[in-house]
Amino acid sequence: QARLVESGGGLVQPGGSLRLSCAASGFIFGSGIMSWYRQAPEKERELVATIDATGRRTNYADSAKGRFTISRDNAKRTVSLQMNSLRPEDTAVYYCHVRIGTATAWGQGTQVTVSS
Repeated sequence: QARLVESGGGLVQPGGSLRLSCAASGFIFGSGIMSWYRQAPEKERELVATIDATGRRTNYADSAKGRFTISRDNAKRTVSLQMNSLRPEDTAVYYCHVRIGTATAWGQGTQVTVSS
């Protein structure tokens, strides 16, 4: 059974950086399309960034372009999200997500709070 465990969230000042990590187990990691989503209070969950199985193709939400970078290490079974120039509106719970064919799984989420 697929399991995703996020880490790296926390409190950061505006303009600061955080690096989120997601450790995966229970599935063939190299076959999974990995994504980061986020959900702010009273808002719908939204896609932040996606990386394909090979790591060669990435896509970002407009709000993340130029500031966030998604990457993966298939040997270590991890996917990361480097977040720079953080803004208060980036405050949310960030979730790791995997899709293999029609099967999907979510992590439990990690809180990111951007505040002075």
